[in-house]
Amino acid sequence: MEICLSDPEHGYYRRREPIGAAGDFVTAPEVSQMFGELIGLWCAVSWRQMGAPERVNLVELGPGRGTMMRDALRAAAAEPGFRAAVSLHLVETGDSLRETQHQSLADTAAAWHDTLADVPPGPLLLIANEFFDALPVHQYEMTTEGWRERLVSFEDGNCCPALAETPSALRRPGEVGDVSELAPARNDYMAEIAARVERDNGAALIIDYGHTESANGDTLQAVRAHKAQPLFAEPGLADLTSHVDFAALGRAAPAVSLHGPVRQGDFLRALGIEARAAKLQRSATPEQARDIETALHRLIEPRQMGDLFKALAVTTKGAPIPAGFERLAAAPEASQGSGAW
Repeated sequence: MEICLSDPEHGYYRRREPIGAAGDFVTAPEVSQMFGELIGLWCAVSWRQMGAPERVNLVELGPGRGTMMRDALRAAAAEPGFRAAVSLHLVETGDSLRETQHQSLADTAAAWHDTLADVPPGPLLLIANEFFDALPVHQYEMTTEGWRERLVSFEDGNCCPALAETPSALRRPGEVGDVSELAPARNDYMAEIAARVERDNGAALIIDYGHTESANGDTLQAVRAHKAQPLFAEPGLADLTSHVDFAALGRAAPAVSLHGPVRQGDFLRALGIEARAAKLQRSATPEQARDIETALHRLIEPRQMGDLFKALAVTTKGAPIPAGFERLAAAPEASQGSGAW
């Protein structure tokens, strides 16, 4: 999975611009400007909760086309002093995507990095929207002899699935034929984020699709031109992705405070997306108003992105509850995700 997505020469994200109607998938920032605007306001409020430091590193992991950050910065300018304090850092390895981000953020000073470790120290606001789902995942299949890792073989010029010859050390309940997914790369990245938040003071917001509790299930899929396709049909030409295990991410960050995960629909409602949509509609044409309503429903409705996508915030111990997560603190049962695969 890592080779298919990140190989310097043939990797999917290294040579393609996959996002948008002409690409392979659409992310929330491309659905509506409202998403990025609310993320920008979340950042501004979090900066204020941090004590409004004179300088703050605003970091986005996997910025896509730069759409969310452009919308976020525009909206966050409403917070006095915030834009002047921001030092923008974008973690992106794809050359094509970097060029698009340069164009989207042409009026904004920014630095690009290959890894989070390259971002200089300092108070931190970090955003990761649909970043973790593209980090590598390992799959294991339960056999009569125990869990065996699913591997990739090469036969007759084609990639094909295979099982490891010997059982793994994985200890998890399951029946023959069950599939279990582990993602140590995701957990390691989460631990790195948590360490930066704790060391430098700050907050992180992670939004992705996935489940709130660890469970067995096969969620790995290949997507091209907005349609699922066989995993091994076109290595390097299709996106590979799987559901994020938010419980596992939480276990990787014991030294910080975690808020959520909460359903994306609940999170965006708490930030005021419905009021924002109504305001935009008042100055829109009838056709534009319908488009705004369609985008709103796509982002928050349970059968669309509202339930499957989750939001998780990371703060230092003792920090104020981040915007959008207050309801979770008051009534945990009201904001828990469904945990559905």
